[in-house]
Amino acid sequence: MITATKSPRFLISQTAFIGDVILATALIEQLHHAYPDAVLDMLVRKGNEGLLANHPFLNEVLIWDKKGGKYRDLWRLLQVIRGRRYDVVLNLQRFGATGVLTALSQATTTIGFDKNPFARFFTYRIEHRMEPGIHEIDRNLGLLRPLGVTGAPRRPKLYPSASDYEVVKPYQTQPYVCMAPMSVWFTKQYPAERWIELIKAFPEEYTIFLLGAPPDRANCDQILTQAGRKNVVNLAGKLSLLQSAALQQNARMNYVNDSAPLHLCSAMNAPTTAIFCSTVPEFGFGPLADVSRVVQTHENLSCKPCNLHGRKKCPLEHFRCAWGIEQDDLLAF
Repeated sequence: MITATKSPRFLISQTAFIGDVILATALIEQLHHAYPDAVLDMLVRKGNEGLLANHPFLNEVLIWDKKGGKYRDLWRLLQVIRGRRYDVVLNLQRFGATGVLTALSQATTTIGFDKNPFARFFTYRIEHRMEPGIHEIDRNLGLLRPLGVTGAPRRPKLYPSASDYEVVKPYQTQPYVCMAPMSVWFTKQYPAERWIELIKAFPEEYTIFLLGAPPDRANCDQILTQAGRKNVVNLAGKLSLLQSAALQQNARMNYVNDSAPLHLCSAMNAPTTAIFCSTVPEFGFGPLADVSRVVQTHENLSCKPCNLHGRKKCPLEHFRCAWGIEQDDLLAF
């Protein structure tokens, strides 16, 4: 437990991918609840800082430019972190670079997972457990136990601005659903042919918005064209992450792969149909919205899950974990 009379200063380090940063916001909510006067900073990789814009509990977002001189910028960050004189550094990752930053931060207390190669230099090393029933937000919450912070985990949360909501308002004039068809990993991605089938089968009274990053736009255009249906709009690359989150919030349903848009839904408590192909929610990355469900193949496949993160192609070349998902399960919301 922190007993200092001054407001404690925390740094939360999560420089992995978009979904990891979104889920880490649950820790911000938890810390603010436990220490309302604390100064909370967060370290993310360059490109993910937009997720944390407008966050009412964050004092500062530090950015690691991994592509613009990775180790040179790591050294710059170390000087910045030491200058902040943090009371606590919380490292949510198991990789060496952030382990070095944590170990050399000169913070009063450093906490991270025992699987980090530099964990032996942390003040507290927390067991990292990949077990069924343990969500990523539960794993992260374990880092707060040495501080005496316990209780039920809080939901991750993002804070789109008033202007973000204004951008998406014109799209919300009639009932709609959002679909995010793409993923960085092929085996996490429901096949384009099946997205087309889903769009064709969807009730005509709904507008369908396709969401994604700028590189997803061409593939979403192909899905839209081949679906041949009115009221389908490709917004991939046109909305920021927070604008996409604002649109998802009031959708009748959001169809997402096991990827970042799923976690946007969790952070906005938006209705979620999460499609799991090669991965499984038991890894700890399932949906957290009040109205949410997971759709997977009913077939008992010995090869599913094939790994934690997904692959560039199906190792067995049949991809039955995706092709075996039934359309009726997706439409039954």
